[in-house]
Amino acid sequence: MVYENATFARRDVGLSKFRNTLKVDIDRQLGRRGAFDDVGVNLKLRGTFDGVYRLNEDTYGNKAGGAVRLENTVGIPGSSVAHGDGLGSPTSPLTAGLAGLPGGGAFGFNSTDPSAPRYNPNEGMVVLGEHLHRTDGGVAFAVPVRPCDKDSRGCIKDYLDATRQELESPEFNDRWDFIREAYVTGSVPFDDGSALFMKVGKQQVVWGRTDLFRVLDVINPVDYSRNNIYDELQDIRIPMWIMQAEYRAGATETFDDLNFAVVWNFDKFRPHNIGQCGSPNVILDAGCFMRGMKNLWDNGGTVANFANLGLPGLAATDFGPNQIGIRKAHLPNWSLSNTQLGVKLEGQKSGVGFSLNALTYRSQLPSLRGGIPANNPFDPVGAVDTQPQPHPYPYLIAFDVHFPRVNLIGGSMDLQVDAIKSVFRLEAALTEGEEFPNGLRKRLFSESRVFRYVVGWDRPTFIPFLNKTRAFLISAQLFGQHLLDHELEDRPLGKVGMPDWKDNNIFTLLLKGFYMNDRLSPQVIMAHDFRGEATTIAPSIDWLVSDNLKLTVGANVKVGRGARKFDDCRTCNPFHPFSASPGQGPNDGSLGLGGFEPLGRFRAGPIGMAQEEDELQFVLQYKF
Repeated sequence: MVYENATFARRDVGLSKFRNTLKVDIDRQLGRRGAFDDVGVNLKLRGTFDGVYRLNEDTYGNKAGGAVRLENTVGIPGSSVAHGDGLGSPTSPLTAGLAGLPGGGAFGFNSTDPSAPRYNPNEGMVVLGEHLHRTDGGVAFAVPVRPCDKDSRGCIKDYLDATRQELESPEFNDRWDFIREAYVTGSVPFDDGSALFMKVGKQQVVWGRTDLFRVLDVINPVDYSRNNIYDELQDIRIPMWIMQAEYRAGATETFDDLNFAVVWNFDKFRPHNIGQCGSPNVILDAGCFMRGMKNLWDNGGTVANFANLGLPGLAATDFGPNQIGIRKAHLPNWSLSNTQLGVKLEGQKSGVGFSLNALTYRSQLPSLRGGIPANNPFDPVGAVDTQPQPHPYPYLIAFDVHFPRVNLIGGSMDLQVDAIKSVFRLEAALTEGEEFPNGLRKRLFSESRVFRYVVGWDRPTFIPFLNKTRAFLISAQLFGQHLLDHELEDRPLGKVGMPDWKDNNIFTLLLKGFYMNDRLSPQVIMAHDFRGEATTIAPSIDWLVSDNLKLTVGANVKVGRGARKFDDCRTCNPFHPFSASPGQGPNDGSLGLGGFEPLGRFRAGPIGMAQEEDELQFVLQYKF
């Protein structure tokens, strides 16, 4: 049994984690049972309580957020307006200009009357991206940040809808995540020395040979809300109910060892936990974008710097419900066709280990698909837009969330080179079926094949001026991603297409030392995103005080460019002719006007989007 306390403090925020964890491991070997040898039962339990939602509730709990103002570069009535006071509201002097629209238009939403439907008050909010960047002439909107039992606005049913209790203790949910592992193992031996190994139950399946990067290791979803991308995968993989069957052929005429494995993930689909807005770790700040967009769809809201009224600048605009935003998430129901199946051939030849892998699975990352039925705020009565509303509009920022089917083929290899005292690790995979935002398409997304790879290098190295008697571990990795069907064009006001980089690389380096008979271990981990122009540096010291007590002190510091800009679809013209720029046709798509939100996050990457999340970290572990 292990107790752990992790206490983190974030710059300009204060306490960002006060997580108390209890882990229990139970392993029992049962020996031979029927046809099976070496039968074993394994059970791992983990329960967590993170007190940050109570100790720092002004930032992460029931009192988080407040009233917000949205940038309004048109300057009328001022350089910013309160949520609910944009163009279309009774308080805006610009609203009178909408009287000439058919039926007077349908802009505006309910921010003042709690007794009326779709009440969306200016409270418990932040401005999207405010912790990282200024609006700077781009779009932004208010995002609710309180737990979903305190404020249900923007909560996506069965996806991003956690209560405070579920945020504090994420393992105690209806999927019984407090059971980290619960599986049975056993082998059926054959006369020729081969064997069939079986492992059935709730478990993690580790494919691949590299750390941090998920090239082949994609069977289990990941909980990024625990500590963004920085925790070890074994701590943040979400266990699933899986059956593994592995035929262990042993040595053959060609190979020193050869195995063939089938993996069947028969559990109900689970996406990644990307972090709910209002919690400390929201990878790419994507959970905040999605919660804000869901609130816009359900209740309407004010969008900064949106409407072009023929005046200098752009007017903050009040959209009504069911006009823009995210409507719902389509989480696949359990069915045989929605399960995931993989095969792996693994072997060894002359000291070189290798694997060939294939997997069909559901993407664990969300894809936003446009083309859903929506209402036209310019023409609610159908004077020009004669098709009955709601109906789909091209290039409209109104989406459903989907998790598409993905097929993967790949392989891995590791080889030891004694001459230079090094081990090299390689991993590569090609996928088809992944979906990406794409402003060139009418539904604002498209598929692309993706090639990913990792090259890793490990070497024990003496650094005499630091330690004359014990080698340091040096481990380096280069991750690469290439989108084979990338689309990007230059338009009059900027680039339009897929915000993800066509080619990108991330480099990581670990330097780890050992002192005091390995009881004191300092290390530093660095990661650099080349296209995102962002770096994280994480020094730490592990001190094994006794056989039972371990202390870790560390930090996580980011440097780099930070937020990036990209086309935001303000000039997409979905409601032609009302939303057209001069000379713009009904199906021309965006002209390329952009800002930090919403798509700049894909240019910045997870490190760049966390530039303001420097932390000091203290971890205590006690083994009973």
